[in-house]
Amino acid sequence: MEWLAQLIVRIGSMGPWAPVLFVVAYVLSSIFLAPVFLLTIAAGAIFGLWRGTLLVFVTKMISSSVVFGLASPLSRSRLMRWADRDPRVAAVRRAVADDGVWVMFLLRLSPVVPFVLLNYALALSGVRYRNFVIAMAGTLPTIVMYVYYGKIIGDVAKIAAGVSPPRGPEYYLLLVTGLIATVVATTSIARASKRAFDNARRAS
Repeated sequence: MEWLAQLIVRIGSMGPWAPVLFVVAYVLSSIFLAPVFLLTIAAGAIFGLWRGTLLVFVTKMISSSVVFGLASPLSRSRLMRWADRDPRVAAVRRAVADDGVWVMFLLRLSPVVPFVLLNYALALSGVRYRNFVIAMAGTLPTIVMYVYYGKIIGDVAKIAAGVSPPRGPEYYLLLVTGLIATVVATTSIARASKRAFDNARRAS
């Protein structure tokens, strides 16, 4: 990810154009599955806590929407129809789509699944865009924490070089909360999938 490190340093030196380059870099990184958390941390060093938090949240909305626009048509593609021939796959996809907002919110809150991967996974599940956007609220705690760490480090060059941010109590609190959210989301998906699978069997 050397190119991303160089890009972070460049953003920090762009002055009034920094937010524009930041948005473009975040969107492209989301599309090509680059680790955007480095950009989130850099936002704290470049823009400060509140400006950085707002910019990252808005940029996440934009980048995830772009990915949704690219990937969601594939949820109705021949490949996904072929995958849905397995009733278990179809049941899981239906469960995520039907229990949309709550499950997606929990997954967004979880630190286990990377943001960029989750965008594609949810889009390919056939979820509604409105629910997809509402569930983005689940990213706010992680955004605030990483932007805050970036503000503490305060040096874009150090962030680009891979300096680990300090991990205070808030990090472990968010980690535990996220892991609990992962368990709850997984359980919810499993239960909804079983209901969908049982209903499909009865219907056939």
